[in-house]
Amino acid sequence: MSSSSINKVSPQGLLIAIGIVFGDIGTSPLYVLAAVVRGHQLTETLVLGTLSCIFWTLTIQTTIKYVLITLQADNKGEGGIFSLYALVHRFSGRWLLIPAIVGGAFLLADGLITPPISVSSAIEGLLIFDPKLETEPIVIGILIGLFVIQQFGTQLLGKLFGPVMLVWFTFIGFIGFLALLAHPSVLLALNPLYAFRLLTQYPGGFWLLGGVFLCTTGAEALYSDMGHCGRDNIRVSWIYVKLTLLLSYAGQTAYLMNHLGKQVGETSPFYSIVPAPLTIFSIILATLATIIASQALISGAFTLVGEAMRLNFWPRQRVAYPSDERGQLYVPFVNWGLMIGCILIVLHFKESKNMEAAYGLAVTLTMLMSTVLINAYLRMKQTNPILSTLITALFLVVETTFLIANMVKVEEGGWISITLGLLLMGMMVFWYQGETITHEFIHYDTLPGNLPVLKTLSNDLSVPKFATHLVYLTSADDYQKIEAETLFSILNRAPKRADIYWFIHLCVQDEPYGMRYKVDTLAAEDVYFVTFYLGFRVEPRLNFLFRQVVLDMVADKEVTIDTPYRSLNVHRIAGDFRFVLFKRFLSYDNELSTYQKLIMRGYLLLKRIALSTKESYGLDTSNVVTEAVPLVLSPIKRLDLERLPSELSHPFSPPA
Repeated sequence: MSSSSINKVSPQGLLIAIGIVFGDIGTSPLYVLAAVVRGHQLTETLVLGTLSCIFWTLTIQTTIKYVLITLQADNKGEGGIFSLYALVHRFSGRWLLIPAIVGGAFLLADGLITPPISVSSAIEGLLIFDPKLETEPIVIGILIGLFVIQQFGTQLLGKLFGPVMLVWFTFIGFIGFLALLAHPSVLLALNPLYAFRLLTQYPGGFWLLGGVFLCTTGAEALYSDMGHCGRDNIRVSWIYVKLTLLLSYAGQTAYLMNHLGKQVGETSPFYSIVPAPLTIFSIILATLATIIASQALISGAFTLVGEAMRLNFWPRQRVAYPSDERGQLYVPFVNWGLMIGCILIVLHFKESKNMEAAYGLAVTLTMLMSTVLINAYLRMKQTNPILSTLITALFLVVETTFLIANMVKVEEGGWISITLGLLLMGMMVFWYQGETITHEFIHYDTLPGNLPVLKTLSNDLSVPKFATHLVYLTSADDYQKIEAETLFSILNRAPKRADIYWFIHLCVQDEPYGMRYKVDTLAAEDVYFVTFYLGFRVEPRLNFLFRQVVLDMVADKEVTIDTPYRSLNVHRIAGDFRFVLFKRFLSYDNELSTYQKLIMRGYLLLKRIALSTKESYGLDTSNVVTEAVPLVLSPIKRLDLERLPSELSHPFSPPA
């Protein structure tokens, strides 16, 4: 389905958007107000100021920044921080790597907290009936089930997302409206003056912004899901979603206004406004909504890591495509890693109120980084410089304020998401820098200049034939050059005679789903250079793609692939194809700087969890040969090695 058809507003598109885009932000009413007011004596300044801050946060951060501005920055219909980076980095230089890697790492780190806090906050509604109920086993059971089903695809489950979330938003808006009728004056809090009073007049009011920020934590995911729903479907459905969210927050605020002078108990204000006959229904519905929110986040993590792999930010992992739905993928390494992390979070924090401290801190950094990238996008689009500066300054001020307010969470549990974010960021830096250093020290030779020796070797019958068709992957981006180690493999390391030599280069494009190729014929029936141009969300199944290219060339009579052996040729049997891959290891013959040693050690450590080249490019194991190649980055200078004179006066003579 094209991006234009996805972007077209339709009832189905709106339902899909409601189902998969707003899960995280849509379940925030379960815990946001509780996170802000818990432990505080309720006053009008606190209660109305909180609602005012929530309204303006949803307006400035979610509506203006993401729905109106960021959704404009689509990369061939795709969104997300790495898609945004791929879109703008060509126009702004390599320094944009920093915000892209930082933002992506901390967005992934925050994903460990979202499923536990969402599901826990829903299940804790059962405490109304049994205050001593142990909710952790229930939460862990739900999370395990959620992660287990990922490998089977979620297309069937996905069909339920839209209707369930539509019922959820309608429900929270309706009960919020009913509660609001008891105290409609709380709508006065839409005046930003109430937010100002909270921040300036209420003791410690500024630090309460850490809890307020939780109302917009799903905004980044909203942008990431643009490729599944389309920009306009998200924008139109957001009108209804925002209305129901505000009604829910306003209804909870009205409830709190009726309890001024008291402190909120363990029961969330959300469940306190639910009519008693609907309590069980609300808990079941909230649980379904949080499962959907968690599912959307897990799918987003798969997509994020998939993009990171294509952009060389992440070690290659096995990627499966459990359904025919475009863009849906499954990364086992990420899935089971997230599951273990989520279980540990539940076991450590036990209750959602304890998770609030760790939640939201990391995503503030992601939002700051996305603002930097949005500024680059506005400059790329030649937006009025004054307007671009004002927009960027507004978001930077708001997000920096939230970041500072969230810093109080570090000691209370925020250190977990920050530590994890730093570890993920370190992984991305080590991998990207290691790949960069490795490629910088690859030596190239001229390919056209070596055609005569390749053709001579191909016709030298004294050399045993290695393969009919010999295929090498190359990092050379055009047919004018080839790695010296590739030529060494063919000519020096047990010379490899073949009838036809193929060199394949994979170029990852900034667009998500492009699939093109080009063939350069250097010597007909002898040497060909094939370049694939694949989008960063396309699985690089080179074995399948290369076979299709060869068949196309055969159909166009550009090449003959029949075996040269007479006994087989009469039966029109195709010749064999053999791929030669290199497995690089760091040679002892290196003099590296401290920085290079650190990067390369981290890089080689990450290689242990990465797929081999054979697996990551989808090559059949039956026709692949792997050669170990020493990686010499900085050769050792000539040693001052002294030769001693021999004690022999004359050589030994062989016995008669």
